[in-house]
Amino acid sequence: MIHSTKDNLQVLFEDNHLIIVNKRPGDIVQGDKTGDNPLSEVVKQYIAEKYDKPGAVFLGVVHRLDRPTSGIVLFARTSKALSRLNKMFAERETEKTYWAIVKEMPPKTEDNLIHYLARNTKQNKSYAHDKQIPDSKKGILHYKLLKSLDNYFLLEIKLETGRHHQIRSQLAAIGCPIKGDLKYGFDRSNKDGSIHLHARKLKFVHPVQREEIIIEALPPKDPIWDACL
Repeated sequence: MIHSTKDNLQVLFEDNHLIIVNKRPGDIVQGDKTGDNPLSEVVKQYIAEKYDKPGAVFLGVVHRLDRPTSGIVLFARTSKALSRLNKMFAERETEKTYWAIVKEMPPKTEDNLIHYLARNTKQNKSYAHDKQIPDSKKGILHYKLLKSLDNYFLLEIKLETGRHHQIRSQLAAIGCPIKGDLKYGFDRSNKDGSIHLHARKLKFVHPVQREEIIIEALPPKDPIWDACL
């Protein structure tokens, strides 16, 4: 798996306040106990060199994607943008669209899924329940079947809530684990450790200039993703 460096970073949008990149599967957005170089540091290095900035570069992490997932990640370049974006994400004023590839045909071609998600921190896994249980949080998403491939199905997912591993957990709960996602019941892993879940589109209002921004990101190069385009 090729991890992001400042030289291969796929920048989708940048201005004085924001930078949006297409994350590769395998990259971590923020530093964790693995000690691997996070995407946030790669982006800081890119900004420092491109704009010849001495000293520390400010970069705010607005949201995250799971390590094996690919797609759109938005960072803030100013503290003003960061605080406004944090508020927008918390109040669900952004529209996030994901693509997922599953092996099983979903029960319906289009549906709203509502589950109560309970997170197990030791396993780093969330369990989807039909009814509320202690410490669970409501998870809501809408999925639509976009394409039937030879052996797989492409789903478009719109999130109404942003819970830990929400898409992975909820799709597994309807018998449609995502390709490569061993943790949530797929039968084998992808060779590169990725899963076929991609943050495809992000729609939001610019935190400073106030105009609407719509960003799309191509999925990683691979025969199954290529068949979806």
